[in-house]
Amino acid sequence: MKKRLLIVSVLAFCLFYIPVYSQTENDTTLLGLPGDNLDLYAVLDLFQKSKTIEEFEKSLNEEKTGINNLDLNLDTKVDFIKVETKQKDESFTFILQVDVTEKETQDVAVILVDRDKNKKVTLQIVGDEDLYGKNYVVEPKPASAGGTPNPAYTGTQPATATTATTTNSAGAVTEASKKTTTTTTAPATTTVVVVESTPVIQYVYSPVYVPYHPPYHFGFYPPYFVAFTCVAVSAYRHHHYVYHYPHAAYHGGRYGGHNTVVIHNTNNFNNYNVSRRTSNTVNHNMANGRYGANRAVATPAKGATPAAKATTTKKTNTRATRKGRR
Repeated sequence: MKKRLLIVSVLAFCLFYIPVYSQTENDTTLLGLPGDNLDLYAVLDLFQKSKTIEEFEKSLNEEKTGINNLDLNLDTKVDFIKVETKQKDESFTFILQVDVTEKETQDVAVILVDRDKNKKVTLQIVGDEDLYGKNYVVEPKPASAGGTPNPAYTGTQPATATTATTTNSAGAVTEASKKTTTTTTAPATTTVVVVESTPVIQYVYSPVYVPYHPPYHFGFYPPYFVAFTCVAVSAYRHHHYVYHYPHAAYHGGRYGGHNTVVIHNTNNFNNYNVSRRTSNTVNHNMANGRYGANRAVATPAKGATPAAKATTTKKTNTRATRKGRR
């Protein structure tokens, strides 16, 4: 009897687990573009949790976070993503860029932050159309019943939902003329805080904010950066699928087959587009279908065995060890 129960339990586990994993392996929402290797849901989540723009850039490029899997120059190593800053009044654009060659830079995505006259902040990330296609916009989900407006990162105090229940002395639901009302408070589905409360937003709108301009360029990277080997898209997407669950804090892009999110501040985005940077190398690789190679590569993901990780090598570069060097 015990043996039979064990077999049933194993079969039930397999039936539950296999569809979840195969959803990431055969994900029909893959763009078929280089952007599949940089999950903007994960990028936006990291941005909101960062205390400064420089910290965001560092965390984005560290292997331990597992967010950057982008390889635009096709050397099988992850590219360094730098973050440029532009500001006009209460509007910020934080531009994620990769120096593909010594002379070519490709914009990857742009984070748009705006604050209106009522101090209300909006936050969006827009993928570059070369890497994500047109109108690929991701943002925190709008408020729902029991949630807080403009959800962002998970906080320590849960949002709550208030519900009213009417009962009579027998405990049955009654009509309005006979009812007594009790109010109960229960945790909302998603634990969130407002965008204005996130560390990076508080920082950029504070008196101590200093615009950050990275000193790095092709072949010249910070000491902490090691160009680790890219992982297969299937493994990468499996690692980040949690950001795309229905209860997650973000929506947009084309996950689920469509995108209903639009850019809020078109003036800010249009101003950015005037100086948008693109790479001929990236366009050439795109035209020749060269960005699908790592879809079948069985490169170990983060957490692989030491023997598997031993294949990781450094991208040839000069480290940024002397302050002020360009």
